[in-house]
Amino acid sequence: MATAIPTSTSVSESAVIAAPLAQVWHLIKLPSFASFWSKLDKAEEVKGTSPETDIVKWSFKDGTVLDVKQEEHSSIDHFITYSVIASTPALTYSSVVSTIRCYSVTSGAQEGSTFVQWSGHFSSDADAGVIEDARFKRKEALTDLAAAVKSK
Repeated sequence: MATAIPTSTSVSESAVIAAPLAQVWHLIKLPSFASFWSKLDKAEEVKGTSPETDIVKWSFKDGTVLDVKQEEHSSIDHFITYSVIASTPALTYSSVVSTIRCYSVTSGAQEGSTFVQWSGHFSSDADAGVIEDARFKRKEALTDLAAAVKSK
């Protein structure tokens, strides 16, 4: 019987984006991700849910569709937390909660830039392949975010 490889069920990637916090933070809204993330075809707000619930449908260019629910948002502390509540095709794990945090770099060579951290916490049934895929996608999206603010 094959034994599963023990793995962490968390991932965290970060980047220093050469743009002020206000410019980067403007894009960190679930419906705005398609404006910078090259793997996303579109991001649409899902209507008809309760007034307290913000759900966005992310349609990826590879055909994957995720319904993501905003769990938390702070314009004061500059972070957003979201979870995946539905997926086509179905996910191979039970759940994931992700947070993107932005910090202004206030001193040093990168002063005036923005430090962005994108973490994800997966259920214990996520395997090493899921974690590595999440790591790769976050790195790629952070690179796309840097390119998007640079072009503005």
